Amino acid sequence: MSALRYDVLGIGNAIVDVIAHADDDFLVKQGMQKGTMALIDEARAQAIYGAMGPAVESSGGSAANTIVGAASFGARAAFVGKVKSDELGHAFAHDIRAAKVAFHTKPASHGPSTARCYIIVTPDGERTMNTYLGAAQNLRPDDIDAETIASATIVYLEGYLWDPPQAKQAFVKAATIAHDSGRQVALTLSDAFCVDRYRSEFLDLIRNGTVDILFANERELLSLYETADFDAAVTALRGDAALAVVTRSEKGCVIVTRERTEAVPAASVDRVVDVTGAGDLFAAGFLVGHSRGKDRVIAARLGALAAAEVIQHVGARPQISLKALAEQNQLLS
Repeated sequence: MSALRYDVLGIGNAIVDVIAHADDDFLVKQGMQKGTMALIDEARAQAIYGAMGPAVESSGGSAANTIVGAASFGARAAFVGKVKSDELGHAFAHDIRAAKVAFHTKPASHGPSTARCYIIVTPDGERTMNTYLGAAQNLRPDDIDAETIASATIVYLEGYLWDPPQAKQAFVKAATIAHDSGRQVALTLSDAFCVDRYRSEFLDLIRNGTVDILFANERELLSLYETADFDAAVTALRGDAALAVVTRSEKGCVIVTRERTEAVPAASVDRVVDVTGAGDLFAAGFLVGHSRGKDRVIAARLGALAAAEVIQHVGARPQISLKALAEQNQLLS
């Protein structure tokens, strides 16, 4: 068995976020469904960018945000994701390494440009995302280094990776290596539309043990089990998943195991500015706690603390040390 080098290693889409504020009328005019993520082509990406108001660029991607959050908690963290050797690709690599995350995936020298996600934030803090996957969808099994995967306590995978076929193969390869090395595999469902596309495959991953820890929000869970009844969905989940955490915005989260269901409240928030990354940062806190053998409730409280920090400012990555914040709240020593 490989020596442990990382607490958490994430595999996902390497994306640069382009964030702008707009009202609901903008979403209607652009044909966007509020609060969801849509995959777009390069022509649509250029059209949206042209219609957007002033924007802020920052490195993003769901799993990448989670791993940066984990590093902010003081965890040993690594990320695997594909960029092109272009301006945005260099920016992504710089940002994630500056956050003290190991990032060694070789950039593509040709093909589509580095992925970007246009995020429209409405006055209520809700975000609507349009993603051009570009180079990110060219993550391949060859990009998965067996020794690196085997050296992580938890390998964290994002559901968005289930779209490109080659990335899907990389996903399965990483999960197999992790389990062969006695490590754990976590999956985030990422988006209700993503669940709609791959419901049966996600259920298979959960039921056959490919996934040890599942993260979902309430909307994704209801989509997974095709029901509007939250309690019924949780009951179904309990029969399928060894460990799952379902986030419910201001209601906090529910930890689900085959033995019990336990609710954990959300952390207090002064003002919601931008909910981008809330689920990603919740996963960061929970994974750090879990990788260190913390009680699941403590792990969930770490997640809630990180989510509360990120929704009080624009952008999907923490602006302060989450380790210091956790220590102040006596959740980490």
